[in-house]
Amino acid sequence: MEARLYVYLSYADAPAALEWLQEVGFEIVRRQDGPNDTVVHAEARMGEAVVMLASSDAGYQRPPLVGQSTGQGLYLLVGDVDDFHRRAVAAGGISVIEPEDTEWGSRRSRVLDPQGQEWSAGTYQPGS
Repeated sequence: MEARLYVYLSYADAPAALEWLQEVGFEIVRRQDGPNDTVVHAEARMGEAVVMLASSDAGYQRPPLVGQSTGQGLYLLVGDVDDFHRRAVAAGGISVIEPEDTEWGSRRSRVLDPQGQEWSAGTYQPGS
């Protein structure tokens, strides 16, 4: 079987995280709600990218932004970095790196979503 990697995230406010994902271009393809406005499991898709998420079941801490990174994050391959960045910030994200051309020949940007998760977007395709 060919290996594939999918990301799984927990959010203090998972319903709000799902709304943000929709506003930046993801489609919610599965959602199982729990009691008290929690999300037991959800899946959001943009093209071949899939994010699974749920409501936090503990007081998890996200690493703080130090300079231009939290030291960990998600990288989303997109065709239009500027559009992703614009939509992410318009939906409440915090711009960390404005869309820019890199010296290695791609375009990139970085935002923190409203709950502090780091998202990088770019035209560089890792592993190719």
